[in-house]
Amino acid sequence: MLYSAYEIQRSFLASASAMATASVELLQNPANPFAYFGGGPMLASALDVFAHAAAPRGKPAFDLPTTEVDGQTVAVHEVIEARQVFGQLRHFVREGQEGRHPKLLIVAPMSGHFATLLRGTVARMLPGHDVYITDWRDARDVPLSDGTFDLDDYVDYLVGWLEHIGPGAHMLAVCQPSVPCLAAASLMSASKHPCRPRTLTMMGGPIDTREGPTAVNQLAQERPLSWFSQNVVTSVPFNYPGAGRKVYPGFMQLAGFMTMNLGNHLMSHWQMFRHLVQGDDESADATKKFYEEYRSVCDMTAEFYLQTVNEVFKKHSLPKGEFMHRGVRIDTTAITDVALLAVEGENDDISGIGQTRAALKISPNLPDEMKQYYLAETVGHYGIFNGSKWRNRIAPVVEAWIARHDDLPRG
Repeated sequence: MLYSAYEIQRSFLASASAMATASVELLQNPANPFAYFGGGPMLASALDVFAHAAAPRGKPAFDLPTTEVDGQTVAVHEVIEARQVFGQLRHFVREGQEGRHPKLLIVAPMSGHFATLLRGTVARMLPGHDVYITDWRDARDVPLSDGTFDLDDYVDYLVGWLEHIGPGAHMLAVCQPSVPCLAAASLMSASKHPCRPRTLTMMGGPIDTREGPTAVNQLAQERPLSWFSQNVVTSVPFNYPGAGRKVYPGFMQLAGFMTMNLGNHLMSHWQMFRHLVQGDDESADATKKFYEEYRSVCDMTAEFYLQTVNEVFKKHSLPKGEFMHRGVRIDTTAITDVALLAVEGENDDISGIGQTRAALKISPNLPDEMKQYYLAETVGHYGIFNGSKWRNRIAPVVEAWIARHDDLPRG
C-alpha cells in the first residue's frame, strides 16, 4: 500500500506540475500584459518553483561529452563494458588517451540515488585518470525472475569489475560502498589476487559507526531490524518490471534526507523563488540543477538494505572482524599493499568523524606510509564528493595519493 499510495501522489503531482508549467508560460508570455505588472511576475515565480518541485524524475544522464587533458579539449565516449543483473560497469573513454593515466574505478553508493549523483566526482577525475564507474540499476526495474541482490553480491560485482579492468587499477568509494570496497580489497589481498586495487580511497564511509555516531546511526541502533522490515520495506507495484519485488524505495530514502535538513531545503527553494522574481535565472537554474539530480531516486533490494542495516549499523561486523562473505570471514589484516586513504568531512551529518578513519585502524599489517587520513574542514556529506570544496581541496589529495602509489612494485 505504501508504494501504491506514493504512485497515486506522484501521478497527481505530475499533473499539477504540468498545469503549473503551462501557467508559467502564459504568465511570462510577452503578449500578456499581466506579465509586466501587479502580481504576475511573483505568481509566475511561485508556480515555477512548485512545478519544478513536483515534476517526476527519471534516471539522469552523465552528460560529460568532453574533458580537458593537458590544456586540450578531448572527446569522451561512454561505453558499457560489463553487465550484471543489478548493475553495469560504465567506462568514460577519452579519445586518444588510452594507457596514459591511472585506471580508476569509482564506486557509486547504492543508497537511493543513481550513479549520476557523482557526475561532479567523475568530471573532476577525468582529466588525469581513465575513469570507470559502477552504474547501479533501479531494483524496481529488475524482474523477480532475475534473482536477488545482497552484500555478498555487491562484493562479487566489485571483484568481477576489478578483474575486467585488469591489474593496476585504483578504487574510490563514495560513502556507503566504503564497507563492501574494503571487504573486497581484504578478500583479494588474502588471495594475492593480481587485480587487487593499488589504492582504495574511502570518502565519508560508515566503516565503524560506533565512532562519531550521527542521527542515522542512532536510529539504526534504537530500532530492531524487524521495525525496518515492517515499516520501510514494501513491494514494487504491478506497473513496473520488478512487480512484487521487496524493496526499500528511493522515495523513502529521499524523504529521510530531506527531513534531516528540512530548514536548508526550504531556504534553498525560497532563494530560488527570490532569484526568479529578480530575474536572476542563472542562480535559479543552479538550484534547479542540483534538485533535479537530488530528487532522482531509485530503489534498493530489501535483502541488500536490511543486511546493510544489520551488518554495518547494528552489528558493526567489519571492524569487529566478524563480517562474512560466502561463508568466509573478511580479514582486514590481510591488507598489506593496498594503500588506504580515508577522507572525512568536518560537518558530515551522515557519517561522523572517525567512522571512515577506522579503516586505517583495522588494517594493522599495512605500513604506515601506505595510510593517510584527511579531514576536510567545513565540508558536509555532499561536499565531500561534489562542489568547489571537492574540486579544489579534496580531489588534489586523492590525485596525489593515486600518483604516489601508481607504480610501486608489489609482491
